[in-house]
Amino acid sequence: MDVRMFTVGQVAENSYLVRRDGSDRALMIDPGDEADRLLAAIDELGVELEAILLTHTHFDHVGAVAPVAGATGAEVWVPEIEKPVLADIMSFVPWPGFGPFESYDADETVEGGERLSLAGLEIDVISTPGHSPGHVTYAFDDGEAALLSGDVLFQGSIGRTDLPGGDTATLMASIAGLLDRFGDETVVFPGHMGVTTLGRERATNPFLQSLAGR
Repeated sequence: MDVRMFTVGQVAENSYLVRRDGSDRALMIDPGDEADRLLAAIDELGVELEAILLTHTHFDHVGAVAPVAGATGAEVWVPEIEKPVLADIMSFVPWPGFGPFESYDADETVEGGERLSLAGLEIDVISTPGHSPGHVTYAFDDGEAALLSGDVLFQGSIGRTDLPGGDTATLMASIAGLLDRFGDETVVFPGHMGVTTLGRERATNPFLQSLAGR
């Protein structure tokens, strides 16, 4: 699998362009900002963007959804209970100085448990709430297991839970579910900071000490 990361916006969010090696079709996960840069990357790679997958709808993960979808015609998939947030995004930006961002009415919804076939890839949708109420993780297995995990698990940290709808116990249960389901070699492509693996986080992440042995 060919995964390309673009760190964008004022809060350094990671947007991802994903395709099977050599494919002319691709997916984008969490286009958070800098739409022109993301569109240029799509053009440079010479691929058709088939879909945009959102892990959740905090503004830093969706700020470029409308312009990227508008320019490419890609379908937008959003967690079901967070669809109204994307449709009225500026009402949910908690701090001044960010935006303006354009709202978007998503084409499709997910809630966890689905298996998607998009751009030649098979993707399991896993419900991982806690950072936000409808947060999902996208699991890919195209030769090696990979998680596009949004703001659930970071290199040496975990997602914040002090925003509306956040809950620490729920987030830790979501992380425990990922540790139980996937092996240490699973690559984690997070919404902020660097790429890591479940094994590395299991062994070194101080926030996961309570989950030791899983």
